[in-house]
Amino acid sequence: MASWSEFAADEPRLADGIRLLLQQYGPGFGYLATVRADGGPRVHPVCPVITDEGLFCFVVDSPKRRDLERDGRYALHSFPAEESDDEAYVAGRAHPVADPAQVARIARLGRAAPQVDWRLFEFSVDVAMLTRRGPGGFVQPGDGPGRSAVQVWLDPRSAHRGSDAAGVPDQRPARRGRHGFDTRRTAA
Repeated sequence: MASWSEFAADEPRLADGIRLLLQQYGPGFGYLATVRADGGPRVHPVCPVITDEGLFCFVVDSPKRRDLERDGRYALHSFPAEESDDEAYVAGRAHPVADPAQVARIARLGRAAPQVDWRLFEFSVDVAMLTRRGPGGFVQPGDGPGRSAVQVWLDPRSAHRGSDAAGVPDQRPARRGRHGFDTRRTAA
């Protein structure tokens, strides 16, 4: 999976759009989905930190931190915008950051309280999506009112892209959903 920096270098306009939505209220704000031990979803509000180094999140001792430590899969969704229905989504794997210098640097940037029991995670990017609706969006002329423009980036290096769990390529023809997704692909 790609780092945020690799994704941003590959698709800078898409990364900027996602960053703007995640940071629309100043510091980052979004909803983090993790995988519970029983396989079910868990959703929590979080404050992601986006830097030139990557996409990070400080996670306090909580069920979501235990989810990330056990099974690093995550999805991050922007908080709803007040002036539009635009939305941003990123999914991949979370990895604990062990380098003390990097933790200290990101803690300063993210203004993380030193007295709190938090751990820093870096979020890799397997899929990134930006949806624009209405005024100011990327809706093409002639699409009509109420139509949305969706930009999607899929990490081309992802190990499971186009394969089943055993790594065998999927030979079925692609089926495209309404937003252009290959519906054979399992969720990140």
